Amino acid sequence: MDSEKQKVLLGRTSRAEPERSNLVRVFICSTFTDMSSERRVLWETSYTEIQTFCQDLGLLLEVVDLRYGLRAAPGADHMEGELSLQEVDACWRRSVCPTFVALLGNRYGHRVLPRLIPEKHFQILLSKLSGNADGLKLLRQWFLKDSNVVPPCYVLQPITAHFPDYSDLRPEIAAQREQSALSWRLTETKLLQLLRCAAKQAEADGELTTQQKEGFSRSVTECEIQAGLLREDEQPPGLVFIREVPHQKVREGPRRLARFLDVTADGLLDNEAQTMLTALKSRLYSSCKNILNLNCVELSRGTIDPKRKEHAQYLESLRQQFVSQIKARISRLVDLPVEGRRRKVWGDEEVRSDWLLEEVSRHSALAAQLGRKFHGRESMLGRLCLSLWESSTAHHTPLVVHGAAGMGKTALLCKLAQEMLNVLEPRAVVVVRLLSAVHPVCPEIDHTLQSVCLQVCLACGLKPPDPLTANTHLELVRFFQNLLATVSQQGDSLLIILDGLDQLSKHGHAHKLHWLPTIIPPNIHLVVSADTNSQVFAHLRVKVPESGTFMEVGRLSRDEGAEILDAELRAWNRALTAEQRDVVLQSFDHQGSPLHLKLLLTEAKRWSSYTPVGGLCLGSNLQEVMSQLFLSLEQRHGKKLVGAVLSYISLAREGLLESELLDLLSLDDDVIAEVYRFSLPPNPALIRFPSLLWAGLRMDLDGLLVEHWAGGLPLLGLQHRLSEAIKSSSSASERCEFHRKLSEYFLGRWSNKLKPVALPGLALLLANRKVPPQPLWFAQELANVRKLQELPYQLLQAGLEEELRLLDLDLSCTEVRLVRDALMHLKPSVDFLDGHMDRSFFFMELLSRLSFLAPSFPLVATLCSQCEQWLLGCSEPVLIPSCSFLKSPGGALTHTFTGFQAVSCVDVSQDSDVLAAGSERGTVLIWDLENLLLLHMLQAHTVIGSSSIISLAIDALRGWSLLTGQQLFSIPDAVPIDSAPSSIHLSQHGNLMFVSTRTQVRGWTLDSAPPKLAMDASGPLILGLLGDAVVTLSQGLVQVSCMGHQTTKIQLKTPEEPVHLRRSIMLPKHNRVLILTEDSLLYQVPVSRTGRRTVIDFPLVPSLFGVSEDERILFAAAGKMLRLYNLEWDSVDSFLDVQHQDTILSACLSRDRRLLLSGARDQIIRVWSVTTGTLLDSLCVCGMEVWVSSLVLVLSDGALVSTSPGADSIQLWSLKYDTQTTPRAHVPSGCSHLSLTRDGDRVFYIQREEYKEIICWDNITGSRSGSLALPGRPCCLELAQNKLLLFCGLTSGTILIYPLRHPQETLCIPPPDSSMPRVRGLALDPPERRLAAAYEDAICLFEVTARDSFPSVDGPFQRCPLSLLHSPVSSMALLGDSVLYGTECGEVRFHDFKSSSSRVLEGQRSRVTCVVGSNLGGHALVGSEDSVQRLWSLKPLEPEHTMDYKGVLFEGVLCAVFSESDHFLFTGSLERTVKVWDVATGSLLLVQFVYVPVVRMVTCRNGFAALTQQGCVLKEVFHRPEHVAPDYNALRSIKAQYRVTTRDRRSGSAEAAGGPGSPGGLGVSTVELQHFNPAQFNLDLLSMLSSKSSSTCTLL
Repeated sequence: MDSEKQKVLLGRTSRAEPERSNLVRVFICSTFTDMSSERRVLWETSYTEIQTFCQDLGLLLEVVDLRYGLRAAPGADHMEGELSLQEVDACWRRSVCPTFVALLGNRYGHRVLPRLIPEKHFQILLSKLSGNADGLKLLRQWFLKDSNVVPPCYVLQPITAHFPDYSDLRPEIAAQREQSALSWRLTETKLLQLLRCAAKQAEADGELTTQQKEGFSRSVTECEIQAGLLREDEQPPGLVFIREVPHQKVREGPRRLARFLDVTADGLLDNEAQTMLTALKSRLYSSCKNILNLNCVELSRGTIDPKRKEHAQYLESLRQQFVSQIKARISRLVDLPVEGRRRKVWGDEEVRSDWLLEEVSRHSALAAQLGRKFHGRESMLGRLCLSLWESSTAHHTPLVVHGAAGMGKTALLCKLAQEMLNVLEPRAVVVVRLLSAVHPVCPEIDHTLQSVCLQVCLACGLKPPDPLTANTHLELVRFFQNLLATVSQQGDSLLIILDGLDQLSKHGHAHKLHWLPTIIPPNIHLVVSADTNSQVFAHLRVKVPESGTFMEVGRLSRDEGAEILDAELRAWNRALTAEQRDVVLQSFDHQGSPLHLKLLLTEAKRWSSYTPVGGLCLGSNLQEVMSQLFLSLEQRHGKKLVGAVLSYISLAREGLLESELLDLLSLDDDVIAEVYRFSLPPNPALIRFPSLLWAGLRMDLDGLLVEHWAGGLPLLGLQHRLSEAIKSSSSASERCEFHRKLSEYFLGRWSNKLKPVALPGLALLLANRKVPPQPLWFAQELANVRKLQELPYQLLQAGLEEELRLLDLDLSCTEVRLVRDALMHLKPSVDFLDGHMDRSFFFMELLSRLSFLAPSFPLVATLCSQCEQWLLGCSEPVLIPSCSFLKSPGGALTHTFTGFQAVSCVDVSQDSDVLAAGSERGTVLIWDLENLLLLHMLQAHTVIGSSSIISLAIDALRGWSLLTGQQLFSIPDAVPIDSAPSSIHLSQHGNLMFVSTRTQVRGWTLDSAPPKLAMDASGPLILGLLGDAVVTLSQGLVQVSCMGHQTTKIQLKTPEEPVHLRRSIMLPKHNRVLILTEDSLLYQVPVSRTGRRTVIDFPLVPSLFGVSEDERILFAAAGKMLRLYNLEWDSVDSFLDVQHQDTILSACLSRDRRLLLSGARDQIIRVWSVTTGTLLDSLCVCGMEVWVSSLVLVLSDGALVSTSPGADSIQLWSLKYDTQTTPRAHVPSGCSHLSLTRDGDRVFYIQREEYKEIICWDNITGSRSGSLALPGRPCCLELAQNKLLLFCGLTSGTILIYPLRHPQETLCIPPPDSSMPRVRGLALDPPERRLAAAYEDAICLFEVTARDSFPSVDGPFQRCPLSLLHSPVSSMALLGDSVLYGTECGEVRFHDFKSSSSRVLEGQRSRVTCVVGSNLGGHALVGSEDSVQRLWSLKPLEPEHTMDYKGVLFEGVLCAVFSESDHFLFTGSLERTVKVWDVATGSLLLVQFVYVPVVRMVTCRNGFAALTQQGCVLKEVFHRPEHVAPDYNALRSIKAQYRVTTRDRRSGSAEAAGGPGSPGGLGVSTVELQHFNPAQFNLDLLSMLSSKSSSTCTLL
């Protein structure tokens, strides 16, 4: 990494990286009247075409035409020239290309008076006019000295200062206005003549330069061209169009040609202007010849008439030249041909790789800028530095800076960062994030943490977070907290400043600060700031309880305010008079707020030294100052315009582009009516808001507007406090109306349409506003991001929910929610791809998640149809899902909590709002169930308290605060040594906490710090605790002891009769104990002396034993049956039995005892009615990676929490859900010996650990359809697809045959006469006429026939002996009269039954997992657990292709199948992918990630059906277009490599497949790895990537 980048990452830079622009901003230079016809043609047709062209390249076009929409420059304040140059400079800074277009005709343009003349120059000019008393008087009358400008200048007074009717457009004073305009014209001419004459004399005397003299003669047009085209140090970035009138008739006179020629105030031709125009054109001809276009045309009656043929041809020629040349320049400057690929835009790989440096440098530069402006608060800055210094060597809490809004917290922290940079060592890292700097976009906490982690990792040389961690909130928070510890341990210093936590987006409840660490390690400093009146600060007070870490930023003193005032004025080269300064400081004294002072200065910097203080009105608080500021803006620019601009910007969700704002103003009838209230627009058919008016308003808003770049485009926003003030100052109906207008704009409602408007003198005018269309997609793979960002938000805020429904965007609609949830399921893949998911993969995933919902939901059906149509039309190979096989949205499962490394225990708080889960690694995660947020990560196993949590691990008993996550106490050695984890129990009673095992109880009092040991008891057999009483059992005697003192004894049997305990339950509410003994007796034992024990027979031998919460119902499970009992003090009566299809592992009852929930080993949770025994629902938790041995269910308020010991997740269910969205159940995961039919509708499997039956599963209904009895332990299954015969091999050597058409029948092939008869495998030939059975010592061949329409199996007819010295057969394929098989150690052999000959083939490096023959008998595939798979040609028998595919972690092949035509090969692999290979060439066509290994595949029409390890059925159709691009790469989104070696049949040698650029015929072409392998979710092993190269290949 170079030194400059390292400086940026260390936070030691004050220069921001330049923003990458996707903006084409073009300034149109022309005079008002001369080129009006040309400008009108460009507006009507050309800009729209170029805009569409730019959008296809991912660019945005902005046209700046300050002359359009006005008949003449407003000019009363003489700002036209400054505004023009300001816009030209903005185009240079922001535009990617080209920036300037000059339209030059026969007018030189208006030569305006300079608004500012430096005092020195003005005195020189006056000295040259000493003999002209009238001229001196006129100059002094119109130019007044302004000492507030530094250095002082003479300022040209507004026209209305002497001619007040000049700008009054009311019709009733038209005569006075015309007289004022004439008077000003004559006065302007005199002033110009005086200044030019004096400047000419001063130049001759050497007191002014030629350039200074020409400043009094140049027109605005030439100044624009000079600034935009004729820069000495730059290449011309634009175009020039010159129009000549070669045969202009002199007799027509200047009056008739006034629109096209420069004339003087008295109506004569301005020869001086024409001379300067000729000189300007000469300069353009010489310096801009490559960009100059010359057109000649004759005027018709002194004008350009588009109806005349020659004029129409000229205008069309001009339009074509303009469009073609602009397109060519844009294409050339983005380094692409005009017709070709889309330009790489923001978000592409090489652009996104720099986003971190851009963000870090932007925040660092802004912090440096604000730090330089910081003044005052020296004592507080010293206290902050001292606090950081004192906490360097020990663990400490974050430092919190708080204060009221506008008190200068940001500037203080920026100055703190600068000071610490000077104190800390050079290698120390300073991270600054000014979270309010991107307003109105509220920063997301995940993005903030991600950028902080990346900066720290790269600066400290640590491994950065992988994409999945960086995009997963829980993992990111954990990484951030671990990162602080890691940096501290390696001795580096780190300062992190997060300013404005109250500005964080509330998405994910970031304002609750669950992500903020409360204990900071040594050498690490975390400084945060927040508004004292915000929710964030309230949470900080709770989370960081130490008062010493809070520092409040109070009001500034008058002296500090004066210091800031003087510094700001110096920065602006301004000053104030003593009286003006006192007025500002007097207003500032009321608040003492830097923001208050800044707003005062926004207005004060406009004051001249001659501005009287008597007329100044400044507010005493922020609200009054802002009101005065708005009023001042409205007086200068118009009430409707100012109100609309501020409202549109403040109400936009992400801010607005300038082009969007001008479009909105053009559509706003109130604004247009205000602009043209006294006159019609120049072109009533095409009305656009005049850009010149916006330029003037923007100049006055300087300092209030905030510009931030997003997606390469500059968005305008307002400062946060100002934006909030604007929103609060308007009524709800007014805000709703502006939201409606924003909605209409982003809907594109008025694009290419005429919009009516009422203007003076016209009842109604239909005009085109020339706003762009708003399609959802600009081009392929280029979405309209601005529409997606703004439209839904604006429609919701405008109350236009119906529009959302019409757009299929009704967020409350079930269908939209399902689609949204499906997209959320896609997020991990998209995150892991880091935004590089191909559209084909996106559509494949979406279709595989939503297709089962299509019959019930029309919107989903439409979306699925569109996905399918796109895939069918895709120009690359794709797999098209025919059914849902990935996790689908909807159903009862509402959330899955992840981040565990093996769940060991779970508990829910009494009010059901907090979930605690412990893992086998000792980590405890605390979740907010209401908001589904992670609250804390602790260390140890847990049980919930009210406002605290008690955790128990093998090493200690700890108490934690649920509010802060801090440890309250720790008791070491609380658990007896050598105690099994399953025998340890934790309970609480009042202020006592107990840890109990079967032999010992310890108790501590929690009302002291630290807790004191209150009990340490032991006994032969401890049953449990009832409150603070310990219940023990010894020799048939139940004893109850309270705090070590024996209180009660109950004899169950005589001492001579042994009592063997089976189960016991404590009933604290009834003060009793249930004891179940081995002799099937159930005792109810009272703890009190007054009660009496009861005993009943209890024949059930339960594996599960429990009671309801109110202790009124007892439940006991044995095997697949669960029985409920009414529990009375003198009786236990059963009243309900329910059955599962597998062993019941857990159960619970609802608090009202109406619902019973039970979980079984088959991963099904069933919901029963306690009153009727009816099965109400079944919840499928299939899909867990671990085999479920038990479930922990916690029921609360209609929600259900389930998990399994050893699982890596916890499921949250809702029992109130739309049953239409219930995903279809599938085969339980982890089943052995699976087989499925060709259509995928039926699955046959055997459950592990039982092996009693083959279960038939109906995949259409998602339920068991039957079972086939098994007399012994099975070891393999094979299905004849056409004859519908299911073969099952047993370990005894017997082969069972189940005719599926005759389910009541079963055939049997007896075991061979062998000492080792175990069946190792079964295989059928493609016609299903023969069956091969592999035993330990031989492979036998049987014939499958039919007798009287009933299946029959004869044989064995052939036998292939196997040597016992070799490994057993692991997989085989029957190929007619021969068999190809592989062994456990990787051997591959071929045996021909006809000739009884065998052949040893090239083997594999590990166990052979897959041997499959093609349908037509031409090929066979051998795959193994290693990376190599071989495709054999059978005629003759030789290896045709060797395909070596290596993923990051898993490389083996589990199953494979050929397509119907044998052209393609489908394989399922350990790295959870399905691959498609070309049989003829051996090339890899497609890799599809399916999230779980595929273990079984069968051929179906145009594709395959498959079964995953989790029991899901895949059905997919393979589509390969006729023509595939030669540069197509199947691995472009997969981090993997593959190599294909093909045998040359002519020479018998092997050739390695190479890329397109391979020399000669041999070699391997390598390409760089993409940054994605979605199969690898074990992120600890990603370091293996560095040792694995990547290659892609095509056959030579």
